[in-house]
Amino acid sequence: MESKNSNPHANHRERMRRRFMEHGLDNFEDHSILELLLFYAQPRKDMNVTAHRLLEAFGSLEGVFDAAPEALKTVEGVGDSAAVLIHLVPEVARRYLMSKADPGRILTDSEAAGRYLLPRFLTCKEERMVLVCMDAKLKVLDCREIGRGGTISVGVNVRSIVQLALGQNATYVLLAHNHTSGIALPSNEDVAVTLRLRQVLAEVGVTLTDHIVVAGDDFVSMADSGYLPPL
Repeated sequence: MESKNSNPHANHRERMRRRFMEHGLDNFEDHSILELLLFYAQPRKDMNVTAHRLLEAFGSLEGVFDAAPEALKTVEGVGDSAAVLIHLVPEVARRYLMSKADPGRILTDSEAAGRYLLPRFLTCKEERMVLVCMDAKLKVLDCREIGRGGTISVGVNVRSIVQLALGQNATYVLLAHNHTSGIALPSNEDVAVTLRLRQVLAEVGVTLTDHIVVAGDDFVSMADSGYLPPL
């Protein structure tokens, strides 16, 4: 435990820790949340001013947690340890949410699929594509990233997707990718690639049920939107 004599801020820190443990973050202001977090990067400094500087620099908690480590370190009082800790928070949140949506989930409709997939794109700054392999009961067998690109498009390797689906003994597969533009509407290229892939998979006995396009906390189902007519 920190010495009150060696650290003049110890009492304040202890009060904030106790307040969090007893009541959570609901009654914390944004700067207090950052201050509490930064205690663990800077064990002896007053982090209140630094927390305010971060919010001024990036506009909101979302802006702070979305900022790159190098950008965070341009704020006075933020060193390597603090930048890594701040950057770690949304990544841990994403992995936590992914762990709750574990393999074995049954994806009976687009709503269930969207809820399952959203956490995988939570902190993505570039476009990524994932493939979900499912059995005959629509139970998830595997979900993995199959492509990563810039902020415009994700390359799709049809052959590798087919091999992965067959390797998992999948009866059904589901595609998903994110749009960094913030608009969850499929592009003409998205539709063309999906229709081509669906045809190739059908030839080897695998059904592509949907392609989910994600943007932030929103998603659009290409199947529900009429982009995937019957073969």
